[in-house]
Amino acid sequence: MGILGKSEILKLQKEYRMIHPFEEKLLDGDGYILTVKDNVVLNYLEHKNLISKEIIMLPTNIIAHLTAKSRFGRLGLSFLNAAKVHSGFVGRLALEVVNLSNERTPITVRENDPFMHIEFIQRIGEPSPYEGEYQFQFMTKEETEEAMPYFKKIVPSFKPNRE
Repeated sequence: MGILGKSEILKLQKEYRMIHPFEEKLLDGDGYILTVKDNVVLNYLEHKNLISKEIIMLPTNIIAHLTAKSRFGRLGLSFLNAAKVHSGFVGRLALEVVNLSNERTPITVRENDPFMHIEFIQRIGEPSPYEGEYQFQFMTKEETEEAMPYFKKIVPSFKPNRE
């Protein structure tokens, strides 16, 4: 078990389209930097879920952990989620944040801002892919259909029950 470096992420990206859209310049050596889908302004003490621009699709032998970009932490943005992505998960990530700025001023996060590190970790043991209610979260029907050939590679036994 270990954190995957750039070369391993690129191999998985080529085979499984693990991150979509993918920009090689967002690789940081020990992971990838996720960006934000939409512009968001958080007022002081306001809590919101920020949605990643990227769709994540993890093979059943990979889990991921999220860590905050220090740039936003220095502004007073606090990250609340458990910061784990299960193996076999497909969808955009909801990043739970609250504005705790000492200055009590709004914090703006803009579309495409580098926002959160995602580190990929090899999982040991039998596959146990994610089967929860958040599978394919924040994806359109078209995005889900486009992802299916890749998803079937990572979880061949999956039977979609989405309308």
